[in-house]
Amino acid sequence: MPLARSLSMTSLNGLPQWEDEDLPVEDLLLFEVSWEVTNKVGGIYTVIQTKAKITADEWSENYFLIGPYFEHNVKTQVEVCEPPNPAIKKAMDTMKSQGCQVFFGRWLIEGSPYVLLFDIGSAAWNLDRWKGEFWDATNIGIPFHDREANDAVIFGSVTAWFLKELSCQFDDKPNIVAHFHEWQAGVGLILSRSQKLPVATIFTTHATLLGRYLCAANIDFYNNLDQVRGIQHRAVTIFRTILGSNFSDAEDVCLCLFSAFPDVVTPNGLNIKKFSAMHEFQNLHSMYKARIQEFIRGHFYGHLDFSLENTLFFFIAGRYEFSNKGADMFLEALSRLNFLLRVHKSDVTVVVFFIMPAKTNNFNVETLKGQAVRKQLWDTAQSVKEKFGKKLYNALLKGEIPDLSKILDRDDITIMKRAIFSTQRHCLPPVTTHNMIDDGNDPILNTIRRIGLFNNRTDRVKVIVHPEFLSSTSPLLPLDYEEFVRGCHLGVFPSYYEPWGYTPAECTVMGIPSVTTNLSGFGCFMQEHVADPAAYGIYIVDRRFRSPDESCNQLTQFLYGFCQQSRRQRIIQRNRTERLSDLLDWRYLGRYYMHARHLALSRTFPDKFEMEPCAPPKVKSAFRDEFICIFSYFTERRKKNMCV
Repeated sequence: MPLARSLSMTSLNGLPQWEDEDLPVEDLLLFEVSWEVTNKVGGIYTVIQTKAKITADEWSENYFLIGPYFEHNVKTQVEVCEPPNPAIKKAMDTMKSQGCQVFFGRWLIEGSPYVLLFDIGSAAWNLDRWKGEFWDATNIGIPFHDREANDAVIFGSVTAWFLKELSCQFDDKPNIVAHFHEWQAGVGLILSRSQKLPVATIFTTHATLLGRYLCAANIDFYNNLDQVRGIQHRAVTIFRTILGSNFSDAEDVCLCLFSAFPDVVTPNGLNIKKFSAMHEFQNLHSMYKARIQEFIRGHFYGHLDFSLENTLFFFIAGRYEFSNKGADMFLEALSRLNFLLRVHKSDVTVVVFFIMPAKTNNFNVETLKGQAVRKQLWDTAQSVKEKFGKKLYNALLKGEIPDLSKILDRDDITIMKRAIFSTQRHCLPPVTTHNMIDDGNDPILNTIRRIGLFNNRTDRVKVIVHPEFLSSTSPLLPLDYEEFVRGCHLGVFPSYYEPWGYTPAECTVMGIPSVTTNLSGFGCFMQEHVADPAAYGIYIVDRRFRSPDESCNQLTQFLYGFCQQSRRQRIIQRNRTERLSDLLDWRYLGRYYMHARHLALSRTFPDKFEMEPCAPPKVKSAFRDEFICIFSYFTERRKKNMCV
C-alpha cells in the first residue's frame, strides 16, 4: 500500500510491505463479536468503531458485528432494519421463537456496518442450563453473584447458539469466520469449538487481567517475571480446567494466547482524515487553545498573574488506574518540573489537566463561580467598550481628537471598579473541578497534597483534576475530547501497563506531541518504525531498563525541554508529529487483521484455503515478556512429564 509521505521521511525506517492473497469474500461471512459493539466501555470500542469502515469496504454486505443489546445505546446509535441475508433472518427467527430477543440494524458510524444485538435479559432464564453446559465443556464454575461473569456466559451462549443455527443452513458455502474480542466474548468461542461448529475462529486479547492487576499492585512486574511462579501456576490451572488434562490442547491455547510468538500481533489504528492544507490543523489548535484559555481565565480568576501567551497545556487522560496509567510518575515529574521552572525563573507556566473519570457528586461551587465571574467581567467589558466606541465615533465624526478623560464617565469607572473587586479571591484556585466522593482516599489528590501543588501564585505548574469525561455540553469546559486534545500542547502518558495506548496515538494523528513509554504497545511500535521518535514529537520514557527514579528524571527532562521550546519550534514539531499519522492508518494496519482471517480460514478449511508461506512483519508487543514467561513455564512442566 503506497504511503509515500511516510516513506519519503529520512528518519523513518519505512513501512514494511507484504503481499497477502485476497479472500473470496463473496463466499464468506465475517462476524466480529465483542461486548463493546455499540456499547462504549473502553478502548476496544474505539478499535471496533474505527476499524469498521475498512472492514466494511472489504467485506461489503458480508460483514456483521455481534454485541449486547442496551436500549439507550440502540436508540441513539442503531438504525433498525431487516437482515438482507435470508439465512441470518432464519437463525434470528428461530432464536426469537424460543424466547431470545435479537435485534438487527446498521450501526450509525463510518462504514455503517450491520449489527446483531442480543438482549441478555430476555435470555437470562437459560443461565443455569448454560452454566451447566459450560461446566460440562470446561469444568469451570461461575459464581452465582458475579454479574459480569453471568452476562459473559449468557452473551457467549447466545452467540454460539446463533452461529450453530446459521452454520446448519450451509453445506459448502459460505464459510463463516468469527472473530472474538476479549474474555467477555470468549465463552462463545469455547462453546463454538466444543460443539465442533464449522467456523474459523480468531481470538484477540487486548490486555491480560494478570498483568493489569499485578502492575496495579506496584509489583516490579516486567523485571521479575521469572519469580511469578505461583501466579503462573494458578494461570496454568485455569488452562487445565478449560481444556481438561490433555497438555497438547493446553499448549495450543497457551501458544495462541500467552505465547512468545502469537500467530499475529495486531497494532491498533485510526481513521486518518487528511487536511487539504497543512496549516488547517494548526488553525484548529489555535482555535481550541483559545477556548481552553477562556476556561483558565475563569478558573484562576483573582490569581491570573501569569501570561496566557506563555502558558502551555499538558494533559493525561484515560481509565483511572493510578499506577498503570503512570499518573503517579507524572505527578512526581510535575513536582520536579515546578522546581526547575522556579529555580531558573522561567516565564513559562504549565497548566496540567487530569481527565480521569472518578466518582463525584457534581461540580464544586468555587469552579462554577469562577466561570460566572469570568462571564460577568466579559459582559462588563463589552458594555463599557460599546459606550466608549460610540463616544469615540461621534468625536471623530466632528473632526475632533477625543478627550480620553471625558470618554469614560464616573459611572463607567464605578462599574469597572466593581468588576475588579468581584475578582478578589480569598482562597487558592481549586485543584479539582468536581466534589470528589471520598477525596481523602483519592490517590491523585493525596499525591497532590504530598507534593504541594496547590496552584499557589509562585507555582509555575498548575494542576486541574477533571474527574469526568469531557463534553461539548459541559457548563465548565464545553469541549469534546478531540477538540480539547487539539487545543493542548502535549499529552503525557507514562504508562506502566498499556498493551497498546490509544491516547498517544490520537495525539499523533491530530499533530499533538506526546509522551509514552517503552512498556506500551504504541511506544514499542514507534521505536520500531521511527528512527528518532523525539524529533517527531514522540517522547519515549524508558520504564523497562531504568529505576523508577531514573525514569521520573527522564520524564522531567522531556517536560522541561518542551517548556524551553519557542512557539516557532512547537509549530514545526506539530507539523512533524502530524506526518507520522500515516503509520497509524487502518488502511495499512488493517492488513494485520486480514492476515489473521486468512490464517484462520487456512487452518479450519485447509482443503479450500491455502496460505502462502509469508507473514506480516513482526510487531513488538507490550506484554511480550509476559507471554514468554508463562509459555516457558508450560514448556518446563511438559519436559518434566507432569500433568498440568
